[in-house]
Amino acid sequence: MYKELEAAWQELTSPGQMFEIETVEALGRQIKSYKLAPASLADIWAMTAAHGDKDYLVYQDERWTYTQAHAEVAAIAAWLTAQGVGQHDRVAIAMRNYPEWMLSYWAILSIGAVAVGMNAWWVADEMKYGLEDSAPKVLLCDGERLERFLEVKDSFPNLKVAGVRLPDALQKTAGVTPWAEVIATAPNPQTVSIAADDDACIFYTSGTTGRPKGAQLTHRGCVNNILNIAFAGQAQGLALAKKEGKDAEEAFKTAVSPAITAMVATPLFHVTANNCVAHAATVTGGKLVHMYRWDAGEALRLIEQEKVTHFSGVPVMAREIIAHPDFATTDTSTMLSIGGGGAQLQPDLVGKLDTSVKNARPNTGYGMTETCGIITSVASDFFVDKPASAGRAMPTFETKCIDANGDEVMPGEAGELCVKGACVIRGYLNRPEATQEAIQDGWLRTGDIVKIDEDGFIFIVDRAKDMVLRGGENVYCSEVESAIFEHEAVAECVVFGVPDDRLGEEVGAVIVTAPGKNVTAEEIRTFCKAKLAAYKIPRYIWTQTELLPRNASGKFLKKELRGTMDVAKAS
Repeated sequence: MYKELEAAWQELTSPGQMFEIETVEALGRQIKSYKLAPASLADIWAMTAAHGDKDYLVYQDERWTYTQAHAEVAAIAAWLTAQGVGQHDRVAIAMRNYPEWMLSYWAILSIGAVAVGMNAWWVADEMKYGLEDSAPKVLLCDGERLERFLEVKDSFPNLKVAGVRLPDALQKTAGVTPWAEVIATAPNPQTVSIAADDDACIFYTSGTTGRPKGAQLTHRGCVNNILNIAFAGQAQGLALAKKEGKDAEEAFKTAVSPAITAMVATPLFHVTANNCVAHAATVTGGKLVHMYRWDAGEALRLIEQEKVTHFSGVPVMAREIIAHPDFATTDTSTMLSIGGGGAQLQPDLVGKLDTSVKNARPNTGYGMTETCGIITSVASDFFVDKPASAGRAMPTFETKCIDANGDEVMPGEAGELCVKGACVIRGYLNRPEATQEAIQDGWLRTGDIVKIDEDGFIFIVDRAKDMVLRGGENVYCSEVESAIFEHEAVAECVVFGVPDDRLGEEVGAVIVTAPGKNVTAEEIRTFCKAKLAAYKIPRYIWTQTELLPRNASGKFLKKELRGTMDVAKAS
């Protein structure tokens, strides 16, 4: 079937075909891009008006058709314009996965402005940093995020704010426009010319040093990611159809997916939910089913009620669905695909998903905020056959693997994956040095150590970056260490990942107390609450008085230390 996959790959990307590839110059780089890609996400949103009365957004007992969504998006866009938001200006979205997130997002993009996805987990101090860094003209937020913003609002006297689903106590907050007023604004269509390399959105990704970095995702990158997702499904479907001996017409019908009904189970301020789930469903005229918070039982109820076809979350979510007591009695027959991203699916889970869910096939994608979504994709028989793989890199990517000196390794050898293509971000907002370090001659250093097999399938074997991947959220160790070091009783500290069956990894910290000082694990956690989002606060803490091991250059031997710490002895 790998021979058939290669044939399908070449067929779909050949001249004159939907996924034809061309080389263009963008952002000063020579890159691969889809020749027929629309210029912008605004163009894509405009196309979806044709879906009319189809359901688009579902949240509890609320529904929006495409027609209703377009009407509200036009009203929000007009309100933003009235607040002085113009092309290239930024608008921050800080809220749960409410339908208003998507409506706001499309409104911002439709006027050529830039959507800033604020991490909903952030505490007030982190939120203040994000707003200072991105300098939006408007903040659209829900009640929880508004409460945090009010703690720091004095730092933003000119920021316009609108509130979504506010509790009674916040309904009449001074300076905050109620959402009902926003969507009652008369539409005022604006003609804007959006270039493919204009910024579409800014998503924050935790940095290896200090504060999170705002990744600048372009319209070209986001649109190419949508086509990469479509290509992955069609290429693998066409290959399997060819393997079964189907004729060309039948094979193409098999490969083309119907409209998607997808569950929004992970945060929309990440590329997994926004760029890979929401964009893909919207393009097909599909339906997005929103959840207030993750609950496997509720997910099963919604799968049956809304006839969900695609589920994409972090691996623990899929595992909890098939392990839930209600799974056996829930109708999941509409499911065609189950899996996700944000962390690697464990090989045992691939087989379990394939055998447990009646019609669904397992799938995963590997990617980054810095690639606007997926780099690779693998599904169905290919995933079952290579369950430890992340799949082949999509056609818009060139790939290479390098060693610690930056030299390319031999084929089949492990090295840091570097990618180049249309989906690589412009860079990091206000961080030219970080951009230059991450993107060199157009090549993005992923920080992941991989091997590429003879079929072009990528296997992730290690991580070069000092990072913990907790339930799909990146936690950079240095950020946590910086927060802990501010405590007067801490002399030394290292943070690292601790394996966890449910979340993949949890955050662990070893702390050396200063001479004459004492501090408990709970005191450290309490201290961190004002500085870090809850998911970054260490679950495992070891305190000691002996100094941490170092190498000859004075750096802590983190890997050696991690291997000697007993979880049972952590606080």
